[in-house]
Amino acid sequence: MSPRDILDSVEPHFTKGGRFEKYYGLYEMVDTFIYTPADVTRGTTHVRDGNDLKRTMTFVVIATFFCILMALYNTGYQANLAMQAMGLEQAQDWRRIPMMIFGYSTMNPFSNMVHGALYFLPIYIVTLAVGGVWEVLFATVRGHEVNEGFLVSSMLYTLIMPPDMPLWQVALGISFGIVIGKEVFGGTGKNFLNPALTGRAFLYFAYPASISGDSVWVAVDGYTAATPLGLAANGGLEAIYSANYSWTQTFFGFEPGCLGETSTLAILIGAAFLLYTKVASYRIMGGVFAGMVVTSLIFNIIGSDTNHMFAMPWYWHLTLGGFAFGMVYMATDPVSAAMTNTGRWVFGALVGGMTVLIRVVNPAFPEGIMLAILFSNMFAPTIDYFVIQANIRRRMKRHA
Repeated sequence: MSPRDILDSVEPHFTKGGRFEKYYGLYEMVDTFIYTPADVTRGTTHVRDGNDLKRTMTFVVIATFFCILMALYNTGYQANLAMQAMGLEQAQDWRRIPMMIFGYSTMNPFSNMVHGALYFLPIYIVTLAVGGVWEVLFATVRGHEVNEGFLVSSMLYTLIMPPDMPLWQVALGISFGIVIGKEVFGGTGKNFLNPALTGRAFLYFAYPASISGDSVWVAVDGYTAATPLGLAANGGLEAIYSANYSWTQTFFGFEPGCLGETSTLAILIGAAFLLYTKVASYRIMGGVFAGMVVTSLIFNIIGSDTNHMFAMPWYWHLTLGGFAFGMVYMATDPVSAAMTNTGRWVFGALVGGMTVLIRVVNPAFPEGIMLAILFSNMFAPTIDYFVIQANIRRRMKRHA
């Protein structure tokens, strides 16, 4: 029997009147994940579009492909680099065992990829398992379908985690993001905050030593390394150059940091795909970038003798920390961002401007993009409201 035949044979047990009626969401999740839904619109007026929710979510996951590859490679590269520096020769835990076979050489791409996967996959599996349980639980209780949006949230959440994040904290963060950030407001489409960033923000304030952004622990026991963003917050560009980091190095992503945020190049490739498929809004991305550039130029003009971040050029803000990742994948979340075209420009500019403002004025929070996006999420409905009201007033004047 084919999978289609098996699903058709068990379907009566999950439909209304069947023994497992209340678990229909689980059946529907598996069925629509494998096959295109057979449901069609019965009304007389509707929009025909091949780009449904599932395809949109799939495009976002595809857009993270190069970020995932870089997460695997750079995590392993940084770990192998630290091992060479520390002279480690014996495996310290189960994740070091494969390295005894493939070696610790940073010149071995396969060794870097395997080592990075041993940190990426556990975080992703825990995120998918724990978050999936919450999604299925709420869908079952409410009698709703399991939404495909979690596939995107789980991947984005994984990519913004440090490689050595304790797995129990990973589970706690995604639980907070799904339950408090989304489900308590009614689920996908009704949340006003980005679930992945909400989970990260919870960990940010609850366990700052693990995810503060100024110092990310390389995935080697007993070895710590400051991120270029953390160096900049303490000593400006001089501190970055003293640590032998160049702008090109941060652009390609060969630096300590969260799993998928380090490579601006990989992120921009994903951005090109999202813009080509019209999944993400170019207005939001353009607004974030413009807001960042304008605000950083203003601070450059003002200057400061005591705060080195005032002199940080805009092109360094672009490659440091998670700015590029937040601009492309987080700020463009269609649910929590502004909906109107003009509002998207304003929303994006607010995100970009606030990111630089937080980084410069309050260097205790060097990674400003997360707080800027969450803050802007709360004002997105207000931005849309004023844009719509302004449009109404213009029309009334025109037709008076």
